[in-house]
Amino acid sequence: MTWGSRRFAAGAAVLALFLGGSCSGGSGPPERPAGPARPATSQAAQDPPADGAAAVEEFRSVRGYQPTPVPIQVTIPKIRVTSSLEWLGKEQDGSIVAPHQWAVAGWYALGPRPGEPASAVILGHVDSKSGPAVFFRLRELRQGDLVAVTRQDGSTVRFVVDRTEQYPKKQFPTEAVYFPTLTPTLRLVTCGGEFDRATGHYRSNFIVFASLAP
Repeated sequence: MTWGSRRFAAGAAVLALFLGGSCSGGSGPPERPAGPARPATSQAAQDPPADGAAAVEEFRSVRGYQPTPVPIQVTIPKIRVTSSLEWLGKEQDGSIVAPHQWAVAGWYALGPRPGEPASAVILGHVDSKSGPAVFFRLRELRQGDLVAVTRQDGSTVRFVVDRTEQYPKKQFPTEAVYFPTLTPTLRLVTCGGEFDRATGHYRSNFIVFASLAP
């Protein structure tokens, strides 16, 4: 089972910190022999440039910050799914590692956490050699159905289904699934379409698009 590759590079936010020079005490530079007048040079201009890295290390925000708790469970009442969440990384080719257990869904841990203003992604197998897997009934979801994600601190964030789509794996909608959003969203991904016996994989992906419940 393969998943869509993240072919875009996430932009890194850069903090530019500008510090003015400080004046130091003393009588100033020694007098020069008489000669042509020269423009006056301030002491600040002679000081070495400020060390930006050191300044950032010393910076302390007056605001407190609580990171979004990590997800540990997904629940989808409509299709009777309750699954713990495996943390997933990336393969060498850039695609997401598939969940290791058929009955357990996985959260893409290198991406946003559910509840953050971005697109969190949870993946699950549709079936196995022995029968249905955790997301076997995912295609039964309809607009307005509930998806709940329980987090490590005991809190729960709820999403409602906006729409469902199926795409050939060669046309996986990378931007629609992974690109940042201004509000918290959730993407549930599994396999679908025809099964290719030659490769042992389905030819399509089935995706549920959900947004934060009001």
